[in-house]
Parts: sequence; structure tokens; C-alpha cells
Amino acid sequence: MSTPVVSIAYHSGYGHTAVLAEAVRSGAAEAGARVHLVKVDDITDAEWELLDASDAIVFGSPTYMGTASGAFHVFAEASSKRWFGQDWKDKLAAGFTNSGSKSGDKLHTLQFFQILAAQHGMNWINLGLHPGWNSSSASEHDLNRLGVFAGAAAQTNVDEGPETVHKADIATAEHLGRRIAEAARVFALGRAAAAEVAA
Repeated sequence: MSTPVVSIAYHSGYGHTAVLAEAVRSGAAEAGARVHLVKVDDITDAEWELLDASDAIVFGSPTYMGTASGAFHVFAEASSKRWFGQDWKDKLAAGFTNSGSKSGDKLHTLQFFQILAAQHGMNWINLGLHPGWNSSSASEHDLNRLGVFAGAAAQTNVDEGPETVHKADIATAEHLGRRIAEAARVFALGRAAAAEVAA
């Protein structure tokens, strides 16, 4: 079976979200995927073609003022060229975000990604983890320490640099990368089996 291809389409304003993108890349590669990092604020025609050829696209952006960054919104609107032809239909999608506050309305950014994926006819892959850090015996070092289900969420203090992205948030993003790669493999096997039955 061919290796699943995962592309991570992301914007990072100050480097924190780039740390998470690299973590998603690492997790997906560990799970056997071929992975491309695509910075959406500097996307090329060749990178659009990489997205078109991917089995899964993971969207990533910081959360600014309760939604994805302006640069990511520009990319999302530009993807309408793919929407007209339903070029991304039946691909897998997932998402991750970072903000300075524990909540920071990160859920809204992930929901924005979910709606974008739905408009393209993509299939959303959630985080697939129970929430961490929600009992007296739990710890801020738990996976999914912020208790988000839709995707990987991270919190980094606004006065600290990318090197301070929380290790648990990095591990959660790695988990998301592995999950999307494994899901892409399962979908590919299912499509191959369906094609054999239809033949």
C-alpha cells in the first residue's frame, strides 16, 4: 500500500504555532506518513498542488481575537478555487491552534477549520483523547491538558517565546499527527478494498 501523504497548512505569527506544526509533522512521520509543511502566508503554486495531492490536510493557526489569523483567513478564501471543483472532497482534515489565554476562544478557531473542511467535503478527524488535568490527581503535564476534543489546542504566555510552548501541548500535537496519519492509512485501505469489490 502507498504511503499516506499529510500536508500541514499553517500560519504562525510569532513562532509558537510553528512549534506545534513541527510536532504534528513529527507525529505523522512517526506513524509512517510522508509529510509536507506549508506556510499559508507564503504559499506557492507548487504547494497548492501538494495540498491537492495529499490524503489529509491539517490546518493550523494562532487564535487572534477569537478566530484564526488574518493570514489564514486569506488562505481559506483562496481555497475557494478548490471548492468550485470539489478538489479536496473526501480528503481528511484536522486542526490545531495556540493562544495566550487558557481558553482564548480557541474552540472557535477549530470550529472555523471544521466548517472550512466541511465546505470542501472533507472528513474531520478529531483529537480522540479524553481531557487531561481535570481532577485532583491530574497534572498540567497530561496530554490534552486544556480539555479540547475538536483538535489540538495549546496555550503559551504572551510574553514568552516559541521555546516555551508547553511540552504537554507539543505531545498533544504529536498525537494529532499520528492520529491523522493512521486515519489516512485506514481510509486508503478502505478505498482500495471498495475498488476491488466494485471491479
